[in-house]
Amino acid sequence: MALDPDLLGPILTGALIVALFAGFAREWRAPEVIAGLGVAVLLVAGVLETPDVLAVFSSPAITTIASMFVLSAGLVRTGAMDRFARFATEHARSSPALSFFAFLGATAAMSAFMNNTPVVMLMIPVAVQIARQTGQASSKLLIPLSYAAILGGTCTLIGTSTNLLVDTVARDQGLAPFSIFEIAPVGLIAATAGITVMFFARRLLPDRQSVTTLGTAQPGRRFIVQAVIDEGSPHVGARAREVIAFNQPERRIIDVLRGDASLRRDLDDVILEPGDIVVLRSSVAEILSMKEEGQLGGDNTLQQTGSRSSAMIEILIGPSARVLGRTLRHLRLRRRFGIYPIALHRGGMNMADRFETTPLAVGDTLLIEGAPEDLTRFADENNLVNVSEPSERGFRRDKAPLAIGIALAVVAGAALNIMPIAGIAMIGAVLVLVTRCVEVDEAVQAVDWRVLGLIAGMLAIGTAMQKTELVTIIVDAIEPWLMGLAPIVALACVYLLTTALTELVTNNAVAVIVTPVAIGLAQALGLDPRPFVVAVMIAASASFITPIGYQTNTLVYNAGGYRFTDFLRLGLIMDATTFATAMAIIPLVWPLVPA
Repeated sequence: MALDPDLLGPILTGALIVALFAGFAREWRAPEVIAGLGVAVLLVAGVLETPDVLAVFSSPAITTIASMFVLSAGLVRTGAMDRFARFATEHARSSPALSFFAFLGATAAMSAFMNNTPVVMLMIPVAVQIARQTGQASSKLLIPLSYAAILGGTCTLIGTSTNLLVDTVARDQGLAPFSIFEIAPVGLIAATAGITVMFFARRLLPDRQSVTTLGTAQPGRRFIVQAVIDEGSPHVGARAREVIAFNQPERRIIDVLRGDASLRRDLDDVILEPGDIVVLRSSVAEILSMKEEGQLGGDNTLQQTGSRSSAMIEILIGPSARVLGRTLRHLRLRRRFGIYPIALHRGGMNMADRFETTPLAVGDTLLIEGAPEDLTRFADENNLVNVSEPSERGFRRDKAPLAIGIALAVVAGAALNIMPIAGIAMIGAVLVLVTRCVEVDEAVQAVDWRVLGLIAGMLAIGTAMQKTELVTIIVDAIEPWLMGLAPIVALACVYLLTTALTELVTNNAVAVIVTPVAIGLAQALGLDPRPFVVAVMIAASASFITPIGYQTNTLVYNAGGYRFTDFLRLGLIMDATTFATAMAIIPLVWPLVPA
């Protein structure tokens, strides 16, 4: 029996979407690469044409999201949010409970008007500092930090790229645009309920050790000491790892320099030669002991060439880091910055085996050691986040009122419907550049081009769903199962389907695929589709169970030293809380009535 030619397009598109979701879930490649491959396949197959793909880049979602990244960069660069960070840190010890609510509440409030990722990256060092002040592990605060940012993003249309994307798809389906605060009733209540639940359920969070503890077991200030092996040294011909003077609890060899080359990668096999420079990590007491014992200075001993104060910090690799995709070996940290990588943490595990040859990815945490000024220079030049303490980089504080004023003007203009959000956001982005709240190169670096690439690819795939009428086919298949059920049950099914997919694959992809199906299903049932679209917005953001469903979860995953299952315990409770809130509030604000 021959296949109906009219079904070839929907079958190919449907099979491709299944394959894309499988690729996302298995992390076969970066999500934006997988989406781009899907678009290429549809172009080759003739399902999409070149004008279809080019039209995607005129989408208001892409313009708005890119502009919001720039606005967020202006607020961060001017230190507009830094004052709260200091306040929360200072008051953590005197009132831990108040600090918990203030910290998460302010995080949610900022996330309502900024992209979640820069908010979380800014607040991770603050969370670590608060944890130190209150004498608890940072793992008690980092998952709540990510969850608060997620909940804050559900309070406004511009709170997360997912909301803007759902709004764009809904408009393409014929729905009226959402206003900036239209989803605030359900978002505010969900955020309040979620933060309250986290306070009482925080005992479920584990006491985990992050990568920082791998190299900080010994207390006290450390120094990097360089000493040369002389011709008559008794250490000539000995294995570096077997020299007792270099390998003691308070004294550790971290490198051997021979000429311009570093031998640290093969340190276990290094045979010391005259002229070699041994690099040791040691406390002040040990340096003095080595001098008193004649190990530094004198005949047939090590000749000290210098010593510098040493610090060990934990660095978070964010989505805008300049080192993404590069290996530590290629970065040549010792030669360029005079610092040493100690450990790499990824996916809840310490990558001890050949971590220097592993390409760095978003969410990785790197433990590095060196002089404080060298560590700061490395972090600043590569747009990295020092997890160990709040950033000390210079802020343009005199321009903070400008950045805040521009952001408020964008929000007010969108709320008053002066013009579409895309236009207002673009004007705001231009203004923060013109007033030099942020420089052009910093703004370009702040934009997460990977997110924009993913959105563009998924919007093109959404176009293929419309052209092949795949949405109609899916709705026709689902409708008989839901016909006759109460409207609230249909709404719950759409919510649960969306949240289940979001836990497995990237939320923006889920939003593009599920939104037209939710609208078509509501119309088939004779109901107003607007509450169904709101359910998709909330559910596509409410990713709490896994560290891979939402980027902020990925960022805190390694920084907190978590295991995969740590998200599951509190995440199930958060999912249930958000679901119950959505099912209670959505029908009250957007009644489930015939269209």
